[in-house]
Amino acid sequence: MAENAQPSWFQRILLPGFAFKAVVIGGGYATGRELAEFFMPSGPWGGLGAMLLATVLWSIIAAVTFAFARHVGAYDYRTFFSRLLGPGWIAFEIAYVLFVVLILAVFGAAAGAIGAAMFGLPPIVGTLVLAASIAGFAAFGNSSVEELFKYVSFLLYGVYALFLVLALGVFGDKIATNFSIPAPSDGWALGGITYASYNIVGAVIVLPVLRHLTSQRDAIVSGLIAGPLAMAPAILFFVCMIAFYPAIEHETLPSDFMLTQLNMPLFHLLFQFMIFAALLESGTGSVHAINERIAAVWRARRGSELSTVARAVIAASLLIGCIFVANHFGLVALIANGYRLLAYTFLAVFVIPLFTFGLYRLLRGPAAEPAAADFNRSEA
Repeated sequence: MAENAQPSWFQRILLPGFAFKAVVIGGGYATGRELAEFFMPSGPWGGLGAMLLATVLWSIIAAVTFAFARHVGAYDYRTFFSRLLGPGWIAFEIAYVLFVVLILAVFGAAAGAIGAAMFGLPPIVGTLVLAASIAGFAAFGNSSVEELFKYVSFLLYGVYALFLVLALGVFGDKIATNFSIPAPSDGWALGGITYASYNIVGAVIVLPVLRHLTSQRDAIVSGLIAGPLAMAPAILFFVCMIAFYPAIEHETLPSDFMLTQLNMPLFHLLFQFMIFAALLESGTGSVHAINERIAAVWRARRGSELSTVARAVIAASLLIGCIFVANHFGLVALIANGYRLLAYTFLAVFVIPLFTFGLYRLLRGPAAEPAAADFNRSEA
């Protein structure tokens, strides 16, 4: 990007939502595992209600997060939480590191499962390929990560839309039948709140892309549309999953199960490639947030940018540790046991402080908002 170039409408309004979608889609959502874990137990209609509730919560929290970040000039999570929590910022740092270890382990397990299901490879092969790809994109900083978010988003929305069309054509009658059968919807609100709570940390992970915002209106609008952008593919996929309700709730890879039922080998390959791309953008976004946090400290202390090699080494070191976690615990156990605990943690150290102290600061009046040219300051 040229130093004096002004941010485009895409960068100001759509990119934050695409980046947020990139982080939350993850290994479980992309494979259908998270949808089976959090929404399927509430039945077809209860599951949809939970997803809509999660979407509304995402939009509101993302809008306030983006507005507060711009209000205080915070474009990495370390700066954001030092302004929100003061010395208590370390509580979020600990929770976030645990979150990244968990989700990268989930991504690694999912990539390994895809490689095994599609090509009969040992799970470690798929995991290592994903880790190398994440490190490669994270090494080159903001411009590389943003291009990844952009083009994978187009691929993802297109493949999910095509999947819905094909699924309706092949087993649309089963979908309609299962939506018409009475089913318990207990727990839908708790499922929606829990799912929204641990995923909403994505609003903080994508702070580096907010440097393109030129006004608080940009921050609020981009935050409000982030929820629908992130949840739309999940809703399309969930509707298709209902054809095999309730048995699909127990499938490790619901996507692979459904694609097998669809019996279209070329589309099966395309969909699995899309899932790998989704894992790649999610993992890259999470690792990039850590790189940007370290880069901000490096810039302040050394007066220079974090090098490409340093970014690659940080990413690779983090990913190697997560590979062992993925191989030891597996995808289903990681999602079922780890995410709920993180949901409560992020409510305590992020959402509640944001909607008390953070909202108070936003409503109190003008603050030291960054200049419009600030969007260039963290370009690596």
